[in-house]
Formats: sequence, C-alpha cells, structure tokens
Amino acid sequence: MAKAMYAGLSFEQVVTKYTKTVGSVCVVRLKNWTDAEDCFQNVFCRLYTKSPEFKDEEHLKAWLIRVSINECKNYLRDNKPLLPLKDAKDTALDFPHDKCDVSWALLQLEPKYRNVLYLYYKERYKIDEIALILNKPVGTIKTLLKRGKEKLRKIYGGDEV
Repeated sequence: MAKAMYAGLSFEQVVTKYTKTVGSVCVVRLKNWTDAEDCFQNVFCRLYTKSPEFKDEEHLKAWLIRVSINECKNYLRDNKPLLPLKDAKDTALDFPHDKCDVSWALLQLEPKYRNVLYLYYKERYKIDEIALILNKPVGTIKTLLKRGKEKLRKIYGGDEV
C-alpha cells in the first residue's frame, strides 16, 4: 500500500516540520502543556485519517494552523478548566520575560487577539493570509491586530511593539 503524501511530504516529514508550529498554536491557545499535547495529537491524527489534498506546503501549513485552532476551541468548550492558570502553583508555561519573545505576553491576551498576534509575529503571516486562515474579513484582522498591539504595549509598558 502506498504511503499518503501531503504536499509532497510524507506524514513523518509533516510531523517533523510542523511540530513546533502546531505545538505553539495549541500552547498559546490553551495556556496548558498537557491540554496542548492532547490537541496536538488530535491535529496530526486528523491529518492522517482524513488525508486531505493540498496545493502546496503553504496550504498544508495553513490547514494545520486552522485545525489546531479549531481543535483547541473544541477542547475548551468540552473541558472547562478546573483551576485558573493564575492560581496554579505549577508554572510549566514559564516563558522568558524579555523584549525579544512575545510568547509570555500573548498568553495574557484574549484569544481573539492572541491568535492574530501569534500568526503575525511568530509565524510571520501577512494580514490577508491571517484573514484566510482565521476565515475573517481583512478589516477585522487589521482591527484585531491594532487593538492587540495596543494591549501588548500596555503589557510591555512602553511604545515598542
């Protein structure tokens, strides 16, 4: 039986190449390593079982990000947290608090800003690409990006973002 190919990559190559991207989306969305691992696994299981066709690697990456966001959204809906992150003693998400890495600051934002800013700053997507991935109008993405940047400025305590 022939192995499935995803935009010219084997399943193993896709997992290796996009582990960090899918994992980061899940952690930023869920703020919890354990829950993120569950969603991470579900995303790649869905890829393997559905075997969708992709035009190119960019289409594959966008699909993985979209499915990751949806998987996290479903997980949050189905599993209400028992203990808020701020009350948890275990700080598994102890991101460095420096000006070079915005991961720790993104965790403090609402998901609607967090997703847009993550895709913009960490994945380096353009506004129109983010709109396609999140299935929202370009104007909405611009607004979320602008408001999200303002919130990041407050978190960082300065004008640089």
